[in-house]
Amino acid sequence: MISSNDFRTGTTIEIDGQVWRVVEFLHVKPGKGSAFVRTKLKAVQSGNVVEKTFRAGETVPQAVLEKAVLQHTYMEADDFVFMDMSSYEETRLTAKQIGDQRKYLKEGMEVNVVYWNGKPLEVELPNSVVLQITETDPGVKGDTATGGTKPAIVETGAQVMVPLFLSVGEKIKIDTRTDSYLGREN
Repeated sequence: MISSNDFRTGTTIEIDGQVWRVVEFLHVKPGKGSAFVRTKLKAVQSGNVVEKTFRAGETVPQAVLEKAVLQHTYMEADDFVFMDMSSYEETRLTAKQIGDQRKYLKEGMEVNVVYWNGKPLEVELPNSVVLQITETDPGVKGDTATGGTKPAIVETGAQVMVPLFLSVGEKIKIDTRTDSYLGREN
C-alpha cells in the first residue's frame, strides 16, 4: 500500500485490477476543508489518461512491477519476440503493448520488459540508441552544424530531425524519450 501523500511522477498504483502510472500530481491544501491530491493517471496497458482526486493520506495498492533484461530476436506477424539470454525463454509482445517505442526497436537490441503478475506489460528502451540513416536529402558542402535541420529516416523506419551536414549511411545517436538527435557515432 502507498499513501497518496507519497505519490511521485512515475509511481505505479493498482486501481480496479489495472496498473496506472502517475503522470502528474498536485498536493492541494485549501484554506477551508481537508487537503487532497489531484493526479493525472495513465493506464499502462491501454494508454488511457484520467484525472483522479485522492484524499490526503488515502492509501491505495502499489503495483509491484518486475523488470527483466531481454533481447529482441525477431518479429512474427504483429508479435515482437524477446528472449531471455540466460534461460532462452521466449516472451511475445504485440505492437499495441510496445506502442510508440517500436519505432526504435531493432533486432538484437537488449531492452527492459516490465512484468506485472507474471504478464508482460511494456518495453522500456534505453535512453539513447545508435541507428544508421537510410534516407535523407544529401549533405551539401557549406552546410554547418548550427545552420538548420532536415528530416532523416533511420534503419528502423523512425523519422528524426538531423543537422543539414549528415548524409545516408552515417550512424547517429538518438534520444528515445524526446525523439531528438544527440550526435554522430562511429
